[in-house]
Amino acid sequence: MISTAIRVARVGSAAELAAAALMMLGYPALMLAALIPSVYAFAAAAAVTYLADHYLHRKGSYLVNRLSKVRAGLSIRFLIRQLLLILLLARLSLADNLIYYGAVACFIAFYGLQAPQGALVTLIRNRRRMPVATRNVDLKSRIRIPDAPPRGLLNRSAEKMLHLDLAAVAGILVSGVVDTSVPGFIGIGVTLGLGLVYVLALVRYLRGRKVPPNAETVLAAVDDWLGAYRPETVLYFSGSKDSAYQLNMWLETMEQLDSRPLVILRERVILANMAPTTVPVICVPGGVHLMNMDLSHVRVALYAANVGKNIHLLRVPTMKHVFIGHGDSDKLASVNPYSKVYDEVWTAGRAGRDRYAIADVGVRDEDIVEVGRPQLAPIEPLGGPAQGVPTVLYAPTWEGWDGNPGNTSLVLAGENIVKKLIKADPPVRVLYKPHPFTGTVSAAAGAAHRRVVALVEKAAAERTADSRFTVDAADQARAKADLARIEARLAELSGSAGDKRDEAEASRDGVVDLERHAEVARLRGEWNDAYWRSFGSFEHRVITGSEPRLYDCFNVSDAMVSDISSVVSDFIASGKPYAVTDSAELGVEEFKRQNTAVRAAVILSNGAAELGELLGAVRDPAGDRLAEDRKELKRYLLGPDEPTSIVQFNTAVSDLALKAQTRNLGQESRAAAAGTPGADELSDALSPAQPAPATGEADGATSPR
Repeated sequence: MISTAIRVARVGSAAELAAAALMMLGYPALMLAALIPSVYAFAAAAAVTYLADHYLHRKGSYLVNRLSKVRAGLSIRFLIRQLLLILLLARLSLADNLIYYGAVACFIAFYGLQAPQGALVTLIRNRRRMPVATRNVDLKSRIRIPDAPPRGLLNRSAEKMLHLDLAAVAGILVSGVVDTSVPGFIGIGVTLGLGLVYVLALVRYLRGRKVPPNAETVLAAVDDWLGAYRPETVLYFSGSKDSAYQLNMWLETMEQLDSRPLVILRERVILANMAPTTVPVICVPGGVHLMNMDLSHVRVALYAANVGKNIHLLRVPTMKHVFIGHGDSDKLASVNPYSKVYDEVWTAGRAGRDRYAIADVGVRDEDIVEVGRPQLAPIEPLGGPAQGVPTVLYAPTWEGWDGNPGNTSLVLAGENIVKKLIKADPPVRVLYKPHPFTGTVSAAAGAAHRRVVALVEKAAAERTADSRFTVDAADQARAKADLARIEARLAELSGSAGDKRDEAEASRDGVVDLERHAEVARLRGEWNDAYWRSFGSFEHRVITGSEPRLYDCFNVSDAMVSDISSVVSDFIASGKPYAVTDSAELGVEEFKRQNTAVRAAVILSNGAAELGELLGAVRDPAGDRLAEDRKELKRYLLGPDEPTSIVQFNTAVSDLALKAQTRNLGQESRAAAAGTPGADELSDALSPAQPAPATGEADGATSPR
C-alpha cells in the first residue's frame, strides 16, 4: 500500500511521503490550535509544517513543486501560517495589544520586501545567463565576466526569504505566552532586518564591475574566438535532456579528427548533461544568434539527429552537411526521408547503403559514404569460451512513439526472457540494462520494466544466499574500497561534489585541463574494473544510469538478448552470440528478411522458448552454428576492420571538406566572372561573413546541395 501511495504521489521514498502527509495535516492542525486557542499546539504544528516544507524542498519533491498548480504554492503556505498566527492572537484576546498591530505590520512589510527580493534575483539570473554558453573556448582573455554572487544568495532564494519569518513567528508566540510584547518585537525586528539585508546584498550585484557583459559583447567575443580558432568540422546537436547520449557517443570521435573540431549545441540542458571533452563547445539557444555567427571557416557539418532546429545550420551553403546519426539499425528512423536534405549520409557499412536503396526515400546512392563506426573501438572481440558462470545481457530498446508492438520485447516477452535466464541450468548471470527512454510513452512498458527489475533483484538475492555460489570476500572488499576511492577522486576532479559555478562563470573558466581530463579517463577505466569486481561474477544485476556504459556491459557479457535497435548492430562488433525477439510475431523468415541485423541471430518468440540455442552456443562454441554468419554480417553491417573506422571517418571528412572548398571557390569565380548587375550582391549573399537575416527561421530552408 505504501509503495502504491509513493508511486501515485510521485515521491521518492516513504520518508518523503510521510513529510508530505505531515505538511498537509499541519495546516488544519494550525487552524484548530488557533481556534481553541493553544499557543503550544500552534507552535508544535508550525514546527511540523516548517520542517516538512524544508525537507521536501531540499529533496526537490515533485509533489511539493506541483502544489503551486492548485494555488497552494510556497508563498501561499507561508501566508496562511502567518494569517493563522494573527487569528491565534485575536483568539487570545490580544487584538487590542500592541503585539497584534506589530504582527500585522510586520507581515505586510515582510511581503513588501519579498517583491524587490524576487525581482532582484530574477534580474541577476537573467543578466548572468549568457546568450552563448561555452566550454573549452577562451573568453576570459577577451571579455571580463565577474564572479557569480555567493550561491547562498540565489539558490532556493524564495524559500530562504520566506523562512526569515521564523524569528517573527517565534517571538510573537512567546509574547502570546508571557505578559510582555518585547520578545515579539525582537523577533519582528530580526525578520525585517534580515529581509532588508538580503535585499541590499542583492543590489550590489547589479552595479559596477559585478555586472556581466551584455549580449552583443559576448557574441562579439565568441566571433573573435571563432576567427582565431578557425573551426573546420562542426558536430551540431539539438534535443532533450534524455537524448544527450546521442551527442556523447560522438565526442571521442570528434577528439580524434585531423581537422579542427567544434561542437554546436542548441539547448542548455544538453550542455549540462554533456560528457567531458577536450573539443570546444558552443551552446547557442537562439536561432538568430546562430545564423549571425561567423562560421566562415567551417567546411563540414555533422548531424547526429534529425530535428527541426537543424535548419538553422543547414541553410548555410558554404559548408557540406552530413547525417551521421546516433546508431545503425533496421528501424525506420535509420531511413528517415528527412535525410535527403543533407549533402551526404554516412553509414557504418554496406547494410546502411542497401537500406536506403530499399526504402527509396530520396537519398541517392552516390550521396552515401561508408565510414564504419568509430565509437565501437572500445568493444572487445570474442575471446574464447565463457569462464565460470556465463553472463547474458538483456538490453531491450524502448517502446517508441508509434505504439508498434515490434519496437520492444519488454512488454510481451521481457518477463519470459528473464524468467528462463534466471532458471537456466547450468546457471547463467543476467545483466538487465533497459533503454533510458523506457516507460516514457507507454505505461505498459513502464510496468513491464518494473516487473523485470523485481524479478532480477529477487533472483539476485536468492543467488547470494545459495551455497553453490561463493565470492572472494577479501577481493570484493578491496574492489568496494577502490570504488569509493575512485569515485571520491572523480567527484573532486569533475566537480560533482558541488560545482558552484553558474553559466557565466562556467563559460569563462570552462577550458579543460588536459592532464585532469586524461586522469579522469584513466580513473573511469579503473572504476569500471572495480565495479565488476565489487560483486560476484555470478550475481544478477539491474544496470541503469550512465555508468557502467553499454559497451562495458558488452565486454563482460558472453551473449546478449535485445530488440531491433542500434544495440544489436553494435554488439555484432564483438562477434559474440546474440538473440533478437520477434515481438510483432512476423515469423523467422519474414523477420530476417525485414531486419538485416538479425540474420546471424537466434530469433526468439514472445515465449522465449528458443533461448536454449543461445545458451548452447555460449557453453559450447564448437557447436555454435551461427559463428561464421556473425563474421560475415559484421563486415556487411560495420564495414571492414582495416583501415580502422577512425581512419575511414577522417578520410571522409577530408574528402567532403575539399568538395566544400571547391564549391566555394567555384561560386566566387562564377560570381566575379559574371560581371552583371547584382553579381557582387549574390557573392556577398553566398559568403558566410555576412550575417544571416533575422526574419523568419524557415527563410532559405532549402537543400544545401
